[in-house]
Amino acid sequence: MKIRFLGAAGTVTGSRYLIQEQGTRLLVDCGLFQGIKSIRSRNWKPFPVDPASIDAVVLTHAHLDHSGYLPRFMREGFHGHILCTAATRELADILLADSAHLQEEDARHANRHGYSKHHPAEPLYTIEDARKVMTQFRTVDFDKPFRIGPLTISLSPAGHILGSACVRVDKGSTSLTFSGDVGRPNDLIMRPPHALRDSDYLVLESTYGDRLHGSDNTREKLAGIVRDTVAHGGTLMIPAFAVGRAQAMTYLLSEMMAAHEIPDLPIYLDSPMAIDVADVLLRHSEEHRLDSGQCRAMAARITQVRTGDESRELTQIRYPKIIIAGAGMLNGGRILHHLQSFGGDSRNTLVITGYQAAGTRGYALLNGADHLRMYGMDVSIHCRIEQLDDLSAHADYQELMHWLQPLRAPRQTFITHGEPIASDSLRQKLVHEMGWPALAPEQGDEFELD
Repeated sequence: MKIRFLGAAGTVTGSRYLIQEQGTRLLVDCGLFQGIKSIRSRNWKPFPVDPASIDAVVLTHAHLDHSGYLPRFMREGFHGHILCTAATRELADILLADSAHLQEEDARHANRHGYSKHHPAEPLYTIEDARKVMTQFRTVDFDKPFRIGPLTISLSPAGHILGSACVRVDKGSTSLTFSGDVGRPNDLIMRPPHALRDSDYLVLESTYGDRLHGSDNTREKLAGIVRDTVAHGGTLMIPAFAVGRAQAMTYLLSEMMAAHEIPDLPIYLDSPMAIDVADVLLRHSEEHRLDSGQCRAMAARITQVRTGDESRELTQIRYPKIIIAGAGMLNGGRILHHLQSFGGDSRNTLVITGYQAAGTRGYALLNGADHLRMYGMDVSIHCRIEQLDDLSAHADYQELMHWLQPLRAPRQTFITHGEPIASDSLRQKLVHEMGWPALAPEQGDEFELD
């Protein structure tokens, strides 16, 4: 059995792993590269292996850095099945359609204003591509093995978002496990990841490989930010991923209002995706901690904003309010026109709630940027920038190592899905503190797994 690293090597996005055995080719994840331009440009390069030669794709979960290349992959010739959990399929249907819509919108905007180097600018894929690729999805249950050629595959809950899974591949006496993105033991909404079985080889994410989550009381800190912003007559903007972070924020804010910890002010969920995800949350109650009453109470305090016109109308409302909108790293979505409208006023606050990849606008703001390039123009940013460190859906390095502690040492651990410093930091911890062999592969590296 061979593994080849086609993405998420030396970077935190573009999850793509090729497994080859006896003529069978399996791709684990098929994600978009995100972040700085040199990384994003990989999405436009020909796939390093003929997509038509791939027998199947198995997804760890629905986030776009793990699933977002699928419509393009289909367009380039892949016609096999895409296997994942039921919740992952439902979320991918929402996320891929929105990704295609945004790419079509960005291409139209670039053509209209002439700031693309390509004439005409074209989307990576279309809404029609996203619709078509969904016909290739097939769902599988957790902990029920299935076969792809000579390989036996099984999925176990990873706790990161709805449907997220660790993927185990067995061939004879050799086993290979992909952690996917690993959730946290005490997440606000999601249940903790299930324990892994011993495996000969492990591909391990390292998003927070060099960091611990904040020890601050997140609820208390957020309450202080809200009260202070309201006291100044400001608007609170929260960029949030539609899957995971948006639900955590709406739950936390609604709980705080119910407990009178913050003023009772309007909360606008400006994300059709996040609104649709709430329905998925209700359908998969076995995967999260909230009961139906908590879900309904959360929804009752939120004003849903679906249309673009309704979203733009919010920019004209100057009374104190909370706007939750995508995208979580400010690399697109409706949060940008809110930041364009409210970001120049020091009374307002932008709250960043999760990991920000290098090259994203969120990363730039956390590192002191006072202007951003948006819609082909420079926009001055004078609003208050705050960060909540403890709301990430990724386990930090201590939580990862505690999760791994019961396992027998693999023959090799491959550290992926992290910035180079984070990956190498986790590698060193595994080697020196647990005595595990570990390495961080580079893009395109291939290994024979005996």
